[in-house]
Amino acid sequence: MNLRVREATRDDAKLIAELTRAAWAGKVSVTSSGHRETAVIVAEHLRDGGGFVLEVDHQAVGSVRWLPLDSAQDVWEVCRMGVLPGHRGNNLSQHLLEAVIHHGLASGVEEVRLAVRADQPKLIDFYAAYGFELAEELEYSHANPLEPAPRVMRRLLRH
Repeated sequence: MNLRVREATRDDAKLIAELTRAAWAGKVSVTSSGHRETAVIVAEHLRDGGGFVLEVDHQAVGSVRWLPLDSAQDVWEVCRMGVLPGHRGNNLSQHLLEAVIHHGLASGVEEVRLAVRADQPKLIDFYAAYGFELAEELEYSHANPLEPAPRVMRRLLRH
């Protein structure tokens, strides 16, 4: 298996929107805004933050994005991480998460945050294995108001 994680470009906006919708179908609550992802939204995220595309054998199978907080540019929120159904169970999402962490370290970011949806509590242990801790006092700035508030986890990159 030839695995590659590459930084996303503006030209990837349509691809990432398609990957997000396909990865979230049947996996994430239908009320999630990820099911209505568009290339325009992705392009804005890539412009304001960034993203990575995961390829297996030269085929895109997953993606992730991050956005800096409006109130703190050195704090990133991870958003829309997903891997296509046919490629799950191979621990591929860890490569996307690690790419964001390493890029944050190289960029001098203070902290990386992510949200765990109320209907996906198993992910708390997954993210904890990568140094993320629950931060109940924080709110996720991209939370969907139509859904229960997600739990925020954080990983400090600089002490």
